[in-house]
Amino acid sequence: MGKRRAGRELLRSLSKKQKKHLREFGEEHPFYDKLLLLMLLQSCFPFQPEDSDKSSAESDLETEVEQVSGYHRLLATLKTLPESESEEEEDESESEEAEESEAEMDSEGSQETGEAEGGEEDKNDVPKEEEGTTDAAEQILSQEQADGTDTSCDPRHGVIEEFTDVKHESEFSLETNFMEEESEDCNADKRDSNPFKQHMDKELDDKEIEKMSTLPKTSSQSQWPRLGQLIFSSTLEKHKTLKADKEVDLKQLHLHKPLESTWPKVNKQSLSSVDKPSDSPFTPLQRELFCIMNLYRDLFYPERNALTNGEEIRHAYCLHALNHVLKANSQVLSNNAKRRDQKPGTDTDDYRDQGLTRPKVLMIVPFRESALRIVHIFISLLEVNDKKKIDVSNKKRFKGEFGSDPEEKPPNLKRPEDYEAVFAGNIDDHFRIGVAILQKSMRLYAPFYSSDIIIASPLGIRTVIGAEGEKKRDFDFLSSIEILIIDQADIYLMQNWEHVLHLMKHINLLPLDSHGVDFSRVRMLNLNNWSKYYRQTLLFSALQDPQINSVFSKHCFNYGGQVAIRNMPVTGSISHVVVQLPHVFRRLEAESVTSVIDARFQFFIDKVLPEYRDAIMSHTLIYVPSYFDYVRLRNYFKKEDLNFTHICEYTKKAAVCRARRFFVKGEKQFLLFTERFHFYKRYTIKGIRNLIFYELPTYSHFYSEICNMLKATDSGVDATWTCTVLYSKYDAQKLAAVVGIDRTAQMLQSKKNVHLFVTGEN
Repeated sequence: MGKRRAGRELLRSLSKKQKKHLREFGEEHPFYDKLLLLMLLQSCFPFQPEDSDKSSAESDLETEVEQVSGYHRLLATLKTLPESESEEEEDESESEEAEESEAEMDSEGSQETGEAEGGEEDKNDVPKEEEGTTDAAEQILSQEQADGTDTSCDPRHGVIEEFTDVKHESEFSLETNFMEEESEDCNADKRDSNPFKQHMDKELDDKEIEKMSTLPKTSSQSQWPRLGQLIFSSTLEKHKTLKADKEVDLKQLHLHKPLESTWPKVNKQSLSSVDKPSDSPFTPLQRELFCIMNLYRDLFYPERNALTNGEEIRHAYCLHALNHVLKANSQVLSNNAKRRDQKPGTDTDDYRDQGLTRPKVLMIVPFRESALRIVHIFISLLEVNDKKKIDVSNKKRFKGEFGSDPEEKPPNLKRPEDYEAVFAGNIDDHFRIGVAILQKSMRLYAPFYSSDIIIASPLGIRTVIGAEGEKKRDFDFLSSIEILIIDQADIYLMQNWEHVLHLMKHINLLPLDSHGVDFSRVRMLNLNNWSKYYRQTLLFSALQDPQINSVFSKHCFNYGGQVAIRNMPVTGSISHVVVQLPHVFRRLEAESVTSVIDARFQFFIDKVLPEYRDAIMSHTLIYVPSYFDYVRLRNYFKKEDLNFTHICEYTKKAAVCRARRFFVKGEKQFLLFTERFHFYKRYTIKGIRNLIFYELPTYSHFYSEICNMLKATDSGVDATWTCTVLYSKYDAQKLAAVVGIDRTAQMLQSKKNVHLFVTGEN
């Protein structure tokens, strides 16, 4: 046992790269010293000296066998190292989320003494492996394998292998199945008035493609009762005004069976919240949104709210996506039957009804809870009544992996209502799942190339696409996406917006492999690499942001045009500030969008910071939306030896407690505070007397939340409180969301600083 412990101690001396290479490739990397590995093997499994009367050949052979055996046993011990690390990380994350109240955090932080400066991020400690862990893990794994238990997604077994359902491949294959019966609904899908057929069957020529690639779009405005101001832009359709339908008949929408009968029942909860009930199966918002969706135009709706209209919007785009998939699949199955019955030698160009790959709809959502709700809506829409249940494969597994345990969440956490709505359920942001739908059945965990719909998070889809130079990367399944739905786009600004941009660069490209496609069935638009001109993009967000606007304007090429809702706020979130506080908006000048970052930093250290260096201006919180700006300010404060502490999204729980304690007691004059930390935690920071918004918040309601934290200050006079905001002419959208459109116009015209003294009554 002592020799085994010594081997493990030597094993811990390996770097992470050495352990990873040894675990993945079964051999030591040639760059590193191989003597260390030999020492490990000898210490764990010492080799006995050979008898002198044995031949050298026999000795070499036995030694080689012994080395191989010991080597594999050593690899078995290596496999449990990531397990202990992951368990330790899970314990840390659970302890971070298990804070029951702000007072407990303060008391916990006050009990910590003799530690380093509060703002420093903690280092990850390497956990030590317990005796007997390896043997126990091997016994459990071998027992589960003997019992036939699926361990591919169990994190206890080291590397997680993604599960895909290959059992039902033939049952859900479009190539080998046929339409059960030629129904009236299938014939209705072939009518010229069917929006699906009109959009997908339109043949563009080279001149139209050249126009969309080179010429600018023309725009027109219209006012709708519920959506408000719409801006329709298109290259091919000029000076066209969109009109809202006052009443919507389900038969006029050309919905596929059984959606006509199931939609009113599924949408019953949303209809119950309407102020003025009517016989319409849609709410006023859903009616106008679906009117645009059903015309296959790109849509950007920046007024999604998780508390009010989030579920309305989710139901609307789920109906549209499912309707599209059912129509497309019924067309393929119907043509399969016709090809089966046709005579040999007949022209087959009439049956071009597919893309280069099967996935038609890609839905990007932030958390597993969102994917769970989407799948539940799909199931409800496909079930005509309680007696006719559809067959859903892997449903139990899906609920286990995407559902949440109510007992996991501490019961007495107090957070704003919008926080509870956004972070409800399972908030894991690394997932992807394929869904195949065929007639009256649904297949979850379908392989991507056998799926009709792919539901994924930006991180989940990013890890599949990979980066240039990686061996294991795949994005061919994105080649024939016909509907792209990006829901809750504002949350991706808090996660990693680069994942969204990476996806947009790899969607609707020609595949590198054929993937067994029948080219006689592929539409010409796909063969011509014109898929992006037929793709419909539906983008939903809680706010207007330049980065989101850029994706909609630069990465959406739908020949049908784009519709964006542009309603400017009248009052702004400053009206929700309940403390009497003077707001000073200081304008900085910048020549371009790229130079505004450096201009803001220079303006801050030259004009703003000197006014707060005096000791009388203590308890100053600096709110920084960008993490890169936060790092830049932190480094500058360290260089200038300023008395400060800092909290960001990567700061450990203990360091957060220390930083808050130092700040509230006045031991630290400044507190650097990132927006992403506030987004994910929503702690109330006590002791604030002076506020500096280094940049306007991404979420406008964060402005009033941070300002209202001043009322939590136990001491101090109201008149001594200050609030300073830095802005430029490039912050017009954020500024309007805070102060309102009228004040924004005045502030942008005037180059002077603006002083506002407002409360919740103004």
